[in-house]
Amino acid sequence: MKASQKIQLKIYNRDTLKKECQEWATQGKKIVFTNGCFDILHAGHIDYLSKASELGDKLIIGVNSDSSVKRLKGKARPVNDENSRMLLLAALFFVDAVVLFNEDTPYELINELQPDILVKGGDYREEDIAGADIVKRKGGKIIILPFLEGFSTTKIIDKLKS
Repeated sequence: MKASQKIQLKIYNRDTLKKECQEWATQGKKIVFTNGCFDILHAGHIDYLSKASELGDKLIIGVNSDSSVKRLKGKARPVNDENSRMLLLAALFFVDAVVLFNEDTPYELINELQPDILVKGGDYREEDIAGADIVKRKGGKIIILPFLEGFSTTKIIDKLKS
């Protein structure tokens, strides 16, 4: 199989990924979930996502749709469209699945996928993480990973403007 085909196979729709998660759970795989816009992929994202992947057997990334990013970040965003952002994330060897969501938070997606571990970056508090209640109710873990200092999409965009 060609590399481009392997990458495409990691990009799921919600229904297919839900079935895949059920299969992984049956196999005893520990499923890790994180989410974000991932508008301009940078070293901070790679550090965060690679560490998240080490927490379980399968890493799923929920990606905000273009309309969701606009609502959250403003009409000038995203810089990269949702298909490009998903493709870049799926190309990372430690990522197992990428899925798009249109809501402002991945709460419903988390409820559908039922991950064992929910991971967010260091600027979050557990009580503010969408879906934390779902994961905790099933006996899963919420893990907050520290950011790699000096990296952010907003800082990159601001640097380009100046």
